[in-house]
Amino acid sequence: MIARTGAGPLRRLVVLRHAKSAWPAGVADHERPLAPRGRRDAPAAGRALVEADCLPDLALCSTAVRARQTWELASAEWGTPPPVHRDPRLYAAEVTDLLTAVHEVSAEVETLLLVGHNPGLEELVLELAGDGLDDALDEVRVKFPTAAIAVLAWHGSTWDALAPGTALLTTMIVPRGRKDGKKKG
Repeated sequence: MIARTGAGPLRRLVVLRHAKSAWPAGVADHERPLAPRGRRDAPAAGRALVEADCLPDLALCSTAVRARQTWELASAEWGTPPPVHRDPRLYAAEVTDLLTAVHEVSAEVETLLLVGHNPGLEELVLELAGDGLDDALDEVRVKFPTAAIAVLAWHGSTWDALAPGTALLTTMIVPRGRKDGKKKG
C-alpha cells in the first residue's frame, strides 16, 4: 500500500487513451481521425467519467486529430466542459514528457484529464501507481486499450509533487459505445 504523504488536498489524474483510430492511406500519423468504433467509444468514455464522478477541472490533450476528436466527443457528454489545453508535447510522449506537462498544471486544479497515446499513457499509469484498488493495476499491466480510462488519486499541494509510486489507481474503465448508437440505459 502506498504511504499517504498527507500534504495537500486529494487530487485526481484521469488518464484517457484516445479512442480507436482509422488508418487512411496517405494520411500522416498525427492527422489520423477516429474510426467508426472510436466515434462510438469516445462519447461512452465521456458518459463513463460522469458515472464515475470524475469530471475534470482542466484537460490536457494531445494535438493529434484522434486525441482531439476523442476529447470533443467525450466532453460533449457533459453540461459544461472544462478548459482544454492542446499540448504538442503530448503527441508520442514518453513518461518524462507527460509528467513535465502534468507538473506545470496550476495548484487550483484538483482533477486533471490527460488525453493522449500509448505506450506513454500506460507507462505513466504504471509508474505513478504505488498501489491499486481491486485488480485495476493488473488490468493496466495486461492492456490499456483505446478509450481506456485510468483514475489515479493522491494528496499533494501542487501538481509538481506527483511522483512515481505516490498515487493510488482507483479506477480502470474500458467504455464501449453501441453500434446502434443508443445509449445504454
